[in-house]
Amino acid sequence: MSDLNNDIYYTIDSPCEGIFRDKGSKFIAYAFPFNQEDKLKDIIAHCKSLHPKARHHCWAYRLSPDREVYRINDDGEPSGTAGRPILNELLSSNLTDIMVVVVRYFGGTLLGVPGLINAYKNATQDCILNADIVEKTIDEVFEIFFQYPNMNDVMRLIKDYDWKIIEQQFEIDCRIRVAIRQSEVKFLKDRFKDLIDIKYSPIEG
Repeated sequence: MSDLNNDIYYTIDSPCEGIFRDKGSKFIAYAFPFNQEDKLKDIIAHCKSLHPKARHHCWAYRLSPDREVYRINDDGEPSGTAGRPILNELLSSNLTDIMVVVVRYFGGTLLGVPGLINAYKNATQDCILNADIVEKTIDEVFEIFFQYPNMNDVMRLIKDYDWKIIEQQFEIDCRIRVAIRQSEVKFLKDRFKDLIDIKYSPIEG
């Protein structure tokens, strides 16, 4: 799954599950929409409450539209055999703003390093196959300022280009806050450049 526009990214919009079994061991994968690192402990606690007798609760997450923020944890498995294979599946699926926890029940037979890597990979892969993957855009937020007589012009632009209205205030002096795809920001600047009665301002953060 690849994107042609650099202001598009892919994530999931609801939790999902997957499973893989090998030599008596069971690997249950849970994927969650995830865009706040302070939710990490809550998700891990939730999975442990579902499976208090499981031996391992290994995980990986990937954050932000630029996909550069990530963490992994092997939770007692040999280094590199759990968190990294989970993360690699997120990378190969081109997903971000997602966390996957794989819960392992030990079946009595050691799987070895290759076996563990394969198990955590396949559990995550099965989970992603069951996911509802959604396309999202990287947006920039602007405030547009105008007089009431200019409202039709502004609203027509918003409708034609499907800009998302975040907030609006209609009085004599009107203000609309909109989210605009990064790839369309140049159009906004070009379109409003010569309009004396319509101003805009970017909103940081």
